[in-house]
Amino acid sequence: MKFDRPSISNAIRSSMAALLIFSILFSAASPLQAYQDNPAPESATEANAPSTKAESNSGLARFERGVDQLFGIFNGYVATVFFFPIPLNSHQYHSGGGVPLAVLWLVIGATYFTFRMNFINLRAFKHSILLVMGKYDDPEDEGEVTHFQALTAALSATVGLGNIAGVAIAIATGGPGAMFWMMLAGLLGMTSKFAECTLAQIYRRINPDGRVMGGPMCYLSVGLQDQFPGNSFMKGLGKTLAVFFAILCIGGSLAGGNSFQVKQSLGAVAETIPILKDNNLEWVYGIVMAFFVGIVIIGGIRSIARTTEKIVPLMCGIYILACLAIIIMQVEQIPACFKAIWDGAFSDNAMYGGFLGVLIIGFKRAAFSNEAGVGSAAIAHSAAKTKYPVREGIVASLGPFVDTIMICTMTALVMIITGAYNDPQYADLIKSDNGAALTSAAMNSQIPYFNYVLSVSVILFAYSTMISWSYYGERCWAFLFGDSAKISLAYRILFLIFVVLGSVVSATNILDFGDLMILGMAFPNILGVLLLSNRVKRELDGYWSRYKSGEFDNTTSASEGK
Repeated sequence: MKFDRPSISNAIRSSMAALLIFSILFSAASPLQAYQDNPAPESATEANAPSTKAESNSGLARFERGVDQLFGIFNGYVATVFFFPIPLNSHQYHSGGGVPLAVLWLVIGATYFTFRMNFINLRAFKHSILLVMGKYDDPEDEGEVTHFQALTAALSATVGLGNIAGVAIAIATGGPGAMFWMMLAGLLGMTSKFAECTLAQIYRRINPDGRVMGGPMCYLSVGLQDQFPGNSFMKGLGKTLAVFFAILCIGGSLAGGNSFQVKQSLGAVAETIPILKDNNLEWVYGIVMAFFVGIVIIGGIRSIARTTEKIVPLMCGIYILACLAIIIMQVEQIPACFKAIWDGAFSDNAMYGGFLGVLIIGFKRAAFSNEAGVGSAAIAHSAAKTKYPVREGIVASLGPFVDTIMICTMTALVMIITGAYNDPQYADLIKSDNGAALTSAAMNSQIPYFNYVLSVSVILFAYSTMISWSYYGERCWAFLFGDSAKISLAYRILFLIFVVLGSVVSATNILDFGDLMILGMAFPNILGVLLLSNRVKRELDGYWSRYKSGEFDNTTSASEGK
């Protein structure tokens, strides 16, 4: 499977032209106001807070402010489209409200995939556990990492502060009922991950040196041409969508998956270690993070996977155990807690925007948290060792389960059981969207000195996210400019520079730009997966019939007997 470089160059020019037209079409909108009304999804409180330092008038500071203003205008244009409200009832139509376009697009895709694949997210759940445990592993299969390593690499990019801060604010603004819709969205998202990661395995390319090139940029550029042979429009569309996805992924990798993570974690850690801010030592934090990120990403996906397979279980385990301790301490509140969740999910309470308002908040938080449909995880899962693409898709479906149904649910239960979501003393934290501080306060009220545990968790969450997103960006960079060791090394150096910049740059619009790029990846990806869903279904039906017949169990027994 080869990627035609001249065709990709033409697609790059087409994408640039499309972006120019896009800017012209929306130049009459009020972009800055639109973006302020609908901020980027996982904005850090630290990044949004006004600076406590005096504004510098140096040339560098003025340049930074100028660039930040330009990014603010661009973000406004993009957010006007991504967060365009789609009304679902007459009240929303007349009031100008509705479901953000990006969220609706992700939910529509996830719902369609779930029904199209006959609820494979539920049918294959036991099988996915056995796959991750290594029951069907074959060391001779082509690829770079095991099923478990691919899953932890993908999880490390999604499990982050959004699971702590974002969920806390979702419960505070949407009430306990938002948790119900978060869980439902997580279940639906499992099938989105299955479909995109199955395609990533089908259309991946394995280089002579064993490195894998795979992900949406591959199944968009090659898959649509393969699915619609002789159709020049679909061929051109596929290459254009692939280039568009790759550009968005690189932007998301350098900003949202890198600098933004440094800024978020620095803001949280500085609360526990104030010397970092009091003595203008933010750059030290950046250099330390860059060093530890560098020693891992320099080795590519194999080094990243070896690290994430240790970090992800550790950081998830620490956080879940802390949450479970609080839940057990308040065990008598559990029945009332679940009653509040059920009642709130279908309530018309105007305080939380009614039934539809609660549903939107729950689905929105889940969509932003697990990134199902965004296509990023498909890049990591394409590197897994397997001869059956569907097998890796089933493993990937566990991602939203762990991220949303387990981690997010733990945060939500703590918020509800402790009553922090509607406690008047935390009103200022809720009003300012300071979800990390709200979660910390709720847990600190039950477990003394929990803020130190949270600081460790925050560093691990940010670090693991950065090393995985470095791989996503590097693969897309190599797709556009050539898959060679020198090209990859150049991107990794650029990535480390952005790690340090993230600790010292205070330009919030530049940092928010990354979140918008990550969200934008869903548009070309979901469209491509929808067009290729018949291929996924054929692969699934063939694999599942063989699995149910016991063919793979016989193969496993035979290999073990050798």
